[in-house]
Amino acid sequence: MSYNLPEGTVRKLVATAFTNHTSTARFVGLAVGPHTPLADVARTVERQVFEETFGMDAAAMSAEYRRYEDDSLFFVVLDRRTGLPAGAARVIDGGGKTLDDAPDCIDVPLSTIVGLHDLHTGRIWDFATLAVLPAYRGVRAGVAVSAMLYRTFLNAGRLAGVRHIVAMLDHRAHRNLKLIGVEFTPMAGSDPVEYLGSSSTEALHVLFDDLEPSIARQCERLRQNTANTGEIDGRGLRRLLTRRTAARVAYQVHSGMGLDEHILLPALDRRRLIRQR
Repeated sequence: MSYNLPEGTVRKLVATAFTNHTSTARFVGLAVGPHTPLADVARTVERQVFEETFGMDAAAMSAEYRRYEDDSLFFVVLDRRTGLPAGAARVIDGGGKTLDDAPDCIDVPLSTIVGLHDLHTGRIWDFATLAVLPAYRGVRAGVAVSAMLYRTFLNAGRLAGVRHIVAMLDHRAHRNLKLIGVEFTPMAGSDPVEYLGSSSTEALHVLFDDLEPSIARQCERLRQNTANTGEIDGRGLRRLLTRRTAARVAYQVHSGMGLDEHILLPALDRRRLIRQR
């Protein structure tokens, strides 16, 4: 497993993936298992973003996630125009790192967290990482990349029969998800904490089945310019453009319109996703 693939290796793996993908769109999304070639592409994207943002190099990433590698599922968005990945995300089956780290971080026993959020019933996914490369931030293409990552996550989670999502999210990632309508609850009513280089990280929970309905509701609120669950910075034109962009992302994520035909969940990973724990 590598968090530091050479660009030439990444290009070869991405090119191979495109030959096996039915879509000819610029951006395509895949869900891949931890021991597939594209998993290391996703790990490399994670490292690039986490090193830039939180100072976590390949050694730090490996140390943090080593024990969770076998239970990880990766979502990766590839850019046909560049022949490179544009973004990646990871979930860890069973609650993973969040349920290991959150109790000490928020000073609440795991048994209390499990009881308060009914975590003893149903499958748990830890929404462990989300990484969009710098070239795609703040531009139209970046909106497509984020929307595809979120929709790939929803499609895979539905297939897997997920009931609970837990996460330790930096405030910026949480703000972006809240803007499109993801209504996380602070775990055990906890406050933000310092965590893995972030000065403000929240331990969070949401029911998987609540995601699409809440995103759909937020889409309508954004379209109608009524009160919404997110934070929109700026004024005037900037505020209007942000709201319209968020509405477009929310619509695509909850409906799959313009995305589902460009997303693949490879058969091998489907068998892995539905296995009994």
